[in-house]
Amino acid sequence: MIPSPVAPLLPLIRIFDRGGMNIDAILEIGGKLVVIWLVAGAGWLVVQAVARRIIATVDDGDDSTLTAAEKRGHTLAHLLKGVGRVVILGAAALLSVHQFVDITPLLAGFGLLGLAVSFGAQSLVKDVIGGFFLLVENQFALGDVIEAAGKGGVVERMTLRVVHLRDLDGSLHIIPNGQIAVVTNKTRGWSRAVIELGIGYETDLDRALLVFGDEARKLAADPAWAPRLDGPPEVSGVIALGDSSIVVRTMLRTKPGQHWDVAREFRRRIKLRLDAEGIDIPFPQQVIHYRYPPGAGPERSGARPAMGS
Repeated sequence: MIPSPVAPLLPLIRIFDRGGMNIDAILEIGGKLVVIWLVAGAGWLVVQAVARRIIATVDDGDDSTLTAAEKRGHTLAHLLKGVGRVVILGAAALLSVHQFVDITPLLAGFGLLGLAVSFGAQSLVKDVIGGFFLLVENQFALGDVIEAAGKGGVVERMTLRVVHLRDLDGSLHIIPNGQIAVVTNKTRGWSRAVIELGIGYETDLDRALLVFGDEARKLAADPAWAPRLDGPPEVSGVIALGDSSIVVRTMLRTKPGQHWDVAREFRRRIKLRLDAEGIDIPFPQQVIHYRYPPGAGPERSGARPAMGS
């Protein structure tokens, strides 16, 4: 009596039976295939559980920001699932094929093929090795904002072969790890908002510096913004005497990745404060002197200069 779960396979069983395979052998192979893929499924569930465990271990309960440990945990979990999927599916597929043919010569052929491919795919090997060291050295993680290989953006995905960067306008850059020679990580450890603003030459400079410092301290004391800062603000003072303005620099040390928001907020606040204090932010101006040819000036032609209204 054939078990009921095998009933849908009866037509296929009859075909194999006509080809010289008895039903017992077919059922034995089918049972082995079921066990193989059940074990593969269980292995995949274990990989997913380990990945979730890694993420839960590094989770600090604050969903507003990702710490360095959380970013690294998400990166490791992502890579674990990617590598685990390939290994489990590959092993299950080879064991399934082995139920029908001897895969020992096939594995030997794969070894020779891999040796041949390794000579022709050196860039692929370089990418994988580069990705391994990027992971081990923890140069960046998912969610970091980096510059690499002439491109910049947020790390959306990372494998042992490539890194996916999403830039400000939404473009996705896929960079092979082997091409990454230098990495600039803009969100590792801490960040700094550097605001340089010009004021008019007629301004009382000492008073203006006091205004900048006072407004920076107010921002640091604001409960909505204080958690984003990572130290007291610093007004560096005058850094340049420009063509039409005196440039004052203010620096605000922030938590990783918060410097863009903090810089925007401080620019808004300092603009309103300078307006209230009557301190001008000048714009570039040019004075043009026109020299008339001899005897062609307005006093010669009888024209009179235009009077302003």
